[in-house]
Amino acid sequence: MLSKFGFFGAIHALLAVALGAFGAHALKERLDADMLAVFETGVRYHMYHAIGLVLIALLADRLGAKPALQWAGRLMHIGIFLFSGSLYVLSMSGIKVLGAITPLGGVAFITAWALAAYCLWKAGRRS
Repeated sequence: MLSKFGFFGAIHALLAVALGAFGAHALKERLDADMLAVFETGVRYHMYHAIGLVLIALLADRLGAKPALQWAGRLMHIGIFLFSGSLYVLSMSGIKVLGAITPLGGVAFITAWALAAYCLWKAGRRS
């Protein structure tokens, strides 16, 4: 699990940096300020959860491949696609209905962090 979530975290971090640069340079002149802010929110949460995936990988290395940690990693990965992905497409296409997908990604993120917290809490009680 360490290599899988660590790998995905590193790839997502790479993509977040690349998309951030794309937004700052290529989209700055093409999008209005509101849509550029939407794109930047997608990039920011993309990077937060890329780092989160790397942390999940490190926790799994330390605590073992717990099912809750596996789900935390899966949900962070899914949340990136739903949350950040929908914001990327929304900002560039203007299709407002995509905004309905974004909260599903947010729920995935919240659940992933709750599962990670549960694993840490449980590990602390065993110490």
